[in-house]
Amino acid sequence: MQKSKLWTKDFLAVSLTSFFVFVIFYMLTVTLPLFATDELHASKQSLGLIVTIFLVSGIVFRPLAGKWMTTLGQKKVLLIGVFIFLIGSILYMNIHSLSALLLLRVLHGIGFGMSTTATGAIVANVIPEQRKGEGMGYYATFMNLAMVVGPFVGLTLTNTLGHTAVFTVAVVSSVLALLCSLVLRVPEVQASSATNEIQPAKGLAAFFEYRSLPISVAGLVVAFSYASVISFVSIYAKEMGFTQASSFFFVVYAVCLLASRPFTGKWFDQYGENSVVYPSILSLAIGIFLLSQATTSWVFLLAGALIGLGFGTITSSFQSIAVKKASPHRRGVATATFFVFFDSGMGLGSFLLGILSTAAGYKGMYVFCSIVALLAIAVYLVLHGRKSQKQRIISQNESLGK
Repeated sequence: MQKSKLWTKDFLAVSLTSFFVFVIFYMLTVTLPLFATDELHASKQSLGLIVTIFLVSGIVFRPLAGKWMTTLGQKKVLLIGVFIFLIGSILYMNIHSLSALLLLRVLHGIGFGMSTTATGAIVANVIPEQRKGEGMGYYATFMNLAMVVGPFVGLTLTNTLGHTAVFTVAVVSSVLALLCSLVLRVPEVQASSATNEIQPAKGLAAFFEYRSLPISVAGLVVAFSYASVISFVSIYAKEMGFTQASSFFFVVYAVCLLASRPFTGKWFDQYGENSVVYPSILSLAIGIFLLSQATTSWVFLLAGALIGLGFGTITSSFQSIAVKKASPHRRGVATATFFVFFDSGMGLGSFLLGILSTAAGYKGMYVFCSIVALLAIAVYLVLHGRKSQKQRIISQNESLGK
């Protein structure tokens, strides 16, 4: 039986839209604290607000975007979100105070929350059903590449050409995201008459997909542990004397993720979710633990390889599970539900782990986060893994009986 085509124009368009948006997100995440310090003379205590306000703004608007997609349509919400994101990118050019920067971060967070929720829902409808795990894996790879490209470009430009160059690249990337959104054809999915969801959902159900909550809770736990990496690994590397190696940490992360992507997505589709999720969470836990024990650069980079292999695979797998649980016309709400929990875990982790690192040091913090990652295995098993295994056994028995 011939496989349905995955690499279509629309799949590339939505993946590139996501890539350009996330490049800006990661580029500004690492450079805005420097801008606030150098140009706005902000205190160290206020720097955390630059990221926190952005994430909170995105979290608030994700469920709203999910609801709007069921009424306005997915492409309209995407275009509105990307346009707001573009306006925000332009306005960085004229920021002269910390209060203005924080207000702009609210606006930029709204655009980010709407656009990334829309792309996550759209790609789920663009990918053929029988290649869902593989397709979501490749889609997530674009976001993972942005995690490498964004910080590298941002820091390089900051150190050579200055902050204006960074904001210029942000505007250009935003324009490219908008262009990719415009050429994208979105297969709008309507509720089927065979479903019980013909009437619009009311109350909290209009904003959250309850069937996606279990995997979203597991995602929150994973994101909490990973916050220790994205928020503190550069500071930890400097403290341990791995400054030169730290610039290659996310490069190794991306290389290992890309090398595994052709296999993990296919395994997800062929052998089931559990066959990919359990080893991926274990790889993340081991990688974070290795960070706590790293005394040489090669151990530090090995940790990056295991973390990239684990976390990159987990995020695409969990997002795929979240959208599979929902009816086709509710995939936007399901995507929003997943990222609300995921971003909350990241934000909560960054805040609480910062406090923990002050008391226990970075080594102690990473030991704790490796334990949290292992706990995610139990959370996944209880909330989803057991049901997934039972359903797979039932499906296998049915196929054998035919």
